[in-house]
Amino acid sequence: MTSTHDVVVVGGGHNGLTAAAYLASAGHSVLLLERSAALGGATVSAEAFPGMGARLSRYSYLVSLMPRRVVDDLGLSLSLARRRYSSYTPVPGGDAGLLIDNGDPAATASSFAAVGAAADAPRWERFYERVGELAQAVWPTMTEPLVRRREMARRIGDAGLVRDFLERPLGEVIEASVADDLVRGVILTDGLISTFADAHAAHLRHNICFLYHVVGGGTGDWDVPIGGMGQVSGQLEQAARTAGAELVTDATVTGLEEGALTWEDGEGTPHRATARYILWAAAPAVLDEVAGAARGERVEGAQVKVNLLLSRLPRLRETGVAPEAAFGGTFHINETYTQLQQAAASAEQGRVPAPMPAEIYCHTLTDPSILSPQLREQHPDAQTMTVFTLQTPDRLLDDRGPEAREELQRAVLDSLSSVLAEPIEDVVLTDPSGRPCVETRTTRDLQDALAMPGGNIFHTPLDWPFADDDAPLQTAAQRWGVDTAYPGVLLAGAGSRRGGGVSGLGGYHAARAVLDGARS
Repeated sequence: MTSTHDVVVVGGGHNGLTAAAYLASAGHSVLLLERSAALGGATVSAEAFPGMGARLSRYSYLVSLMPRRVVDDLGLSLSLARRRYSSYTPVPGGDAGLLIDNGDPAATASSFAAVGAAADAPRWERFYERVGELAQAVWPTMTEPLVRRREMARRIGDAGLVRDFLERPLGEVIEASVADDLVRGVILTDGLISTFADAHAAHLRHNICFLYHVVGGGTGDWDVPIGGMGQVSGQLEQAARTAGAELVTDATVTGLEEGALTWEDGEGTPHRATARYILWAAAPAVLDEVAGAARGERVEGAQVKVNLLLSRLPRLRETGVAPEAAFGGTFHINETYTQLQQAAASAEQGRVPAPMPAEIYCHTLTDPSILSPQLREQHPDAQTMTVFTLQTPDRLLDDRGPEAREELQRAVLDSLSSVLAEPIEDVVLTDPSGRPCVETRTTRDLQDALAMPGGNIFHTPLDWPFADDDAPLQTAAQRWGVDTAYPGVLLAGAGSRRGGGVSGLGGYHAARAVLDGARS
């Protein structure tokens, strides 16, 4: 059976849905194919613990990079909540921590003093003033065709900013900016989200990751989607359907040729679809595999994610800080600069970092609606907790068997308990079968469930959000950063030039390239 369309989109995550909604709204006939039984990809909410009544953002969890333009263009009814507290970082082995309170600068300064880093308080402010200047210059370009490096430097307008963040290893900049080991670690973490790197690595992938994590909205704020991450994909799905896109699940693409692809439905029935444009919103490595191309360099993520359901927030070692404040932003666990560097060295040698560097997000402090009324009645103080590790590359699973998930989960829970006043297990709820409400997702789980090679949440290593000065920008696909080696095929997912994170930018850029005439 052969069907003909203007555009076929492969991948029903938030980027694929964004592209489908834009192009269908512009009058194109659009077929979207998703291999899973449900749409949403990594932007889904799910009851990770059956029978408990908590719908967690199972994979992705915060929103920063989605432009207001995408929300407005597609008429999305998204409610994003800003968190008052930026972060809390306990001193490992101590009874104090650094609380960054966006609503109380004086309290933040006092917290710097409490951890012995009073001199770094003004340095911290100056560092992030500079980062803010960088963000305000870069963010507006994210909805434009790619600018070249020299044009980006002109827009930034400060040669020192360009040198420090686009040319020097992030570790050098951090060490030159602040002195305290804990303060340095808090800054470095934004360069290591699913990005395995030594702070002084010459490849600068941690610089690129840092840039994406501080530019969102021009402020770098990371917000909680009210109702869970499934609201993002759900709104995009509704926009695409309303615009007339045909969305098909349980559809596995099996072959690719110029202007056409083959796919099988959930019953194994073969289909063929022809289109002027094929928008690939899945990982580029999967595109190469379907096209029969040789495999490139290894792609790997560098995280373990653990979801927990708690009876209450755990007690802190620091009695002067309320748990609601400490867990109200990003809670850093064993993430001093030295610990992050030691973790990278351990992982490079094939050892699981000990202690495991990680960070926590408690979404229910901002959005209790993801807990059912029944759960809140039975456990009035219940909270969800998401733990996301750093410096834990996929390669750590190469020589470990089925027990690897349990080993990594144990390392995460032990690291977490080491900075609390009580073991985390003391506050973990159990499900109706008596099992602890703990769910661990490794890079291999993401690879199997979401077809993310090596569990890389960005699909490929992140690249700068601008083009090299000598890069070809003759076609619309090149100008929007979505070109591929395959005629008529455009990247439309996280693996496109600026597609990482929950942003919709991969789909937006691909749609814009089609509307501009991808071959022109």
